[in-house]
Amino acid sequence: MIKWEHSVLTLPFGLTGAVLAARGIPNLHTSIWIIVALVAARSAAMAFNRLVDADIDAENPRTKIRALPAGKLSKQFVLGFVVFTSAILMFAAWQLNPLSLYLSPVALAIVFFYSFTKRFTRWAHVVLGVAMGIAPAAAWIAVRGSFDARILLLSGAVVFWGAGFDILYSCQDYEFDSDANIYSIPKAFGIRNSLLIARLFHVITVLLLAGMVAAFGLGKIAMAGVVMVALLLIYEHSLVKHDDLSRVNAAFFAMNGFISMGFLFFIATDLLMGR
Repeated sequence: MIKWEHSVLTLPFGLTGAVLAARGIPNLHTSIWIIVALVAARSAAMAFNRLVDADIDAENPRTKIRALPAGKLSKQFVLGFVVFTSAILMFAAWQLNPLSLYLSPVALAIVFFYSFTKRFTRWAHVVLGVAMGIAPAAAWIAVRGSFDARILLLSGAVVFWGAGFDILYSCQDYEFDSDANIYSIPKAFGIRNSLLIARLFHVITVLLLAGMVAAFGLGKIAMAGVVMVALLLIYEHSLVKHDDLSRVNAAFFAMNGFISMGFLFFIATDLLMGR
């Protein structure tokens, strides 16, 4: 039902927020509980999404093989999994600091809310981006126990990054969304225009990452990380054509995993080398 390895999409950006807050590598206790919290939050969100969308997934040829519509898991089991992973998130937040604990229900509310948005707004992709974008800010709070507005530049970058690649991914469901009255940008604007919107979102991502590097006074290694992200995004978009979506999965999983992991590496290296 949930591929743990796909945590690599957002976990590294969350950890980037943590290394920025610590100006290096956070201590072991903090690092472990941040990772536990981020993985638990994603797991709860994914399971909740599968639960809410079970009937829609059963009708979609691409998703009807998922665990719930295929009958491999029961709704009761998945609901229990949502409760269990939500509890793990809140426990991890309690291990970090009071502000993290107080805000953990807010984080859950945001990631759960996304699952309903495709029923009433074409901009559900942006809501998903917001659900992903809270990770760097949450990790900052986990380290500092306080908030700094500069981290919103990284969070904003993740919002547009996530929304952009989700638009690419959802192009696969253009015909189904149109027939089933599911709201999406591809349904609203067509595949060709949706690819342009995704590109615009990713341009904004790169600009926000560059702004973050400047705001935190980082150096050339960090800026090289921004260049790396830009180049990988260009390559990602080269894989997807309006009349050929056969390589969407490669663009979605492989490239975005490299982007998030690579950016974490460049930022952490810059901070450690600058000491």
